[in-house]
Amino acid sequence: MNGINQLPHTQIIKPKVLYYGTSVILLTTLNEDQTVNISPLSSSWALGNYIILGIAAGGKALENLQRHPECVINIPNASLWGNVEKIASYTGKDPVPDYKEKLGFTYQKEKYLHSELTPIPSQSIKPTRIAECPLQIEAKVKQVRIPDYSTHFAIVETEAIHVHAHKDIIIGESHIDPNQWNPLIYNFRHYFGLGKELGKTYRSET
Repeated sequence: MNGINQLPHTQIIKPKVLYYGTSVILLTTLNEDQTVNISPLSSSWALGNYIILGIAAGGKALENLQRHPECVINIPNASLWGNVEKIASYTGKDPVPDYKEKLGFTYQKEKYLHSELTPIPSQSIKPTRIAECPLQIEAKVKQVRIPDYSTHFAIVETEAIHVHAHKDIIIGESHIDPNQWNPLIYNFRHYFGLGKELGKTYRSET
């Protein structure tokens, strides 16, 4: 009983967001005019060669994927948090949807320019890769589903076609060195690496 009494106490809370610590990705998708949009995302997970993305409904990323089902899942390292934040308040959707305008978003098409990141060609798909991201995953969309329990986001299932990695994070032929790989983590709207906090997003309330 003494051990039980020493356990931490809990209380029920109602957080506005449940971004409890996930890798940031920069999703590149193809616009109607063949230019490329960059969308920062914080909801993704992998099952083998399949990567599941959570994408807000009504935005440019989802619109692009529904029209052209290809994307690159670019995974930045911690040092790129400032580049990510430079485009965090921009949307490629014109006019800006009301819900995004209320959150402080403004329209910006030239996201490569404003993020100070570099486009490079993909091997098998049209959207470009982001050169500075240590992992760049070319992917094709298998299914887009907007769940009946919420129309505010879409669940996008993708299949990895090619995985590009910076040479300095590779061990052997195809393994990632976890001692060299330091992904950017979105932790309750604050940016972290695998260590101390680096900064926070413009929407953070803490």
